[in-house]
Amino acid sequence: MDFANATFKNFENIKGHDIYQRAEVFGEFLQYMKDNGHMNYRLLNSSGCGPEMYVNTGVHQKETSYVSFVSNDYLGFTQHPEVKAAAIRGIQEFGTGAGASPLIGGHFSYHEVLEEKIAAFFKRSKDSSIIYTTGYTANSATLMSLLQKEDLAIIDMAVHASVYEGCILTNTKTFLHNHTESLERILKEAKDKYRTKLVIIDGVYSQDGDMAPLKTIIELARQYGAYVMVDDAHGVGVLGETGRGALEVCDLMKEVDFITGTFSKTFANVGGYVIADPKVIDFLKFQSRQQIFSATSTPAAAGIIKAIELLDEEPQWRLKLWENINYFKKGLTDIGLDIGITESAIVPVKIGDPHKTGDAGKLLLKAGVYTNPILYPAVAKKNARIRMSLMATHTKEQLDKALNAFEYVNQKMDITRQRV
Repeated sequence: MDFANATFKNFENIKGHDIYQRAEVFGEFLQYMKDNGHMNYRLLNSSGCGPEMYVNTGVHQKETSYVSFVSNDYLGFTQHPEVKAAAIRGIQEFGTGAGASPLIGGHFSYHEVLEEKIAAFFKRSKDSSIIYTTGYTANSATLMSLLQKEDLAIIDMAVHASVYEGCILTNTKTFLHNHTESLERILKEAKDKYRTKLVIIDGVYSQDGDMAPLKTIIELARQYGAYVMVDDAHGVGVLGETGRGALEVCDLMKEVDFITGTFSKTFANVGGYVIADPKVIDFLKFQSRQQIFSATSTPAAAGIIKAIELLDEEPQWRLKLWENINYFKKGLTDIGLDIGITESAIVPVKIGDPHKTGDAGKLLLKAGVYTNPILYPAVAKKNARIRMSLMATHTKEQLDKALNAFEYVNQKMDITRQRV
């Protein structure tokens, strides 16, 4: 296999290779990436996530401090003393685990409070919520329960992998990213052909940081008798006057049927949620396999409850985040780099050539800046980029260090957009 042009996807199913043979070839590919300094994956962190992290990258001989842009802890709440204290109190009161699935003994008072808190957060008075152990399963397990062979999922092509996995039991049609004409064609063709039609989109998309045209998508769905699900994992806490996300920005909070999201970003923990009509939520509590057969979240989830409260109690973190976003974006564009159309805390530097993107990631590490080179299949082959997440707790000095590093990399190898 030509490792120079290979991607992770090439190793999913190698013809004629059994499990161990595939693993062996893949191991050779990983070694090739390490030898070329492109192995920016599964690096060993020895400090908590934050704007600066100690990481063993293999670039230096020991753990080194890096300015970090790999965390989606947008408001820095994983290190907030009140969030930590709430998690500790949860453990002290309930122990370290739930011990069972929610259905058969694993539903505790802190789960009930969390479900009430996250439902109330979105100010949809008639709706309730269900929580999952990951944001991934909030999408995948919910969709597997709701959509069957008689139904249709209509998916923006840029949605998260969890949505695609959740739709494996149903019919699916994808439309071009944020392309409402493509969506309308599918809705027209599907009219009266399926029992349930569900349009599934993100509020903010994880690779480009752009927003969905929510108003038009919701109007089209209603026109053609479809429901709408919005996964706003990257919008909540970042967008909106009070941090309620993309739906708040567009004043459409009550106009969609399902809101899904994660506790692993703004809310500084792990887990996911679905907000919907109470009857649907009750259905999921007894029909979703993840709810029936998997243990529920640990008492440390009490920290999430405090993080939800802090969004309203300490709005300065979101304001500081936007100061950092605007400063950093301007710095990158002044250098001449392509950051696309991001409207969020996700800031890509689009390079285009996968090998050059890997080299850029290597040089950034050498300069003390920890980023994520994103390659196919996470993005199209022509859309390789360095992806960064901004935090409220980044200092101006840290942002300047990153900007200086990007300027150096650009001077050394020209990472202005190279389309392939």
